[in-house]
Amino acid sequence: MEAHLHTLLDLLSLPEYGLATVFVVSFISATLLPLGSEPAVLGLIQLNPAEYWPVILMATAGNTLGGALDWWMGYGASKVARHDQPESANGRALAWLQRLGPKACLLGWLPVVGDPLCTLAGWLRLPFWPCVTYMLIGKFLRYVVMTGAFFGGLKLIA
Repeated sequence: MEAHLHTLLDLLSLPEYGLATVFVVSFISATLLPLGSEPAVLGLIQLNPAEYWPVILMATAGNTLGGALDWWMGYGASKVARHDQPESANGRALAWLQRLGPKACLLGWLPVVGDPLCTLAGWLRLPFWPCVTYMLIGKFLRYVVMTGAFFGGLKLIA
C-alpha cells in the first residue's frame, strides 16, 4: 500500500499530471458527487510550491466548469419537471435565490449547499454567463483564502 501511495505522490509531483489531476478532481467535486478538491490542491502545492498560481487557476477552472454543468443540469431539469412552488421553506429559499439573482452563485463554493445552489440557479433560469462569472469569482477567492490559511497556519506551527 505504501508503495502505491509513493507512486501516486510521484505522479502528482509532476506538473503535467498534477495540474490535470487538480482540474479533474476540482471539476468532479463541483458536481453533485461527494468529493472534495482540497486534498489534491493542497497536496500539489505542498509538493510544488512554485506551481501555486497554476494550481489555483486550474482548480478554479475545473470547479467553475463543474458549477456550470450543475447550472445546465438544473436548467435541463426545469424543462421537464413541473414548476409547483409550495409555500414552505423550499419556496422561500427559491424566492430568495431568485431575488438575489446570479450574485447568489458567489456562494457556489460553500460545502453542501454550493453545488445545489448552482443547480437551482439553472432551474430558475438565471442568466448563464453572469452566474458563471460569480461562480468563478467565489471559487477563485475560496482557493486563495483556503491555501493561504492552510500554508500560513503551517508556517505558524513550524
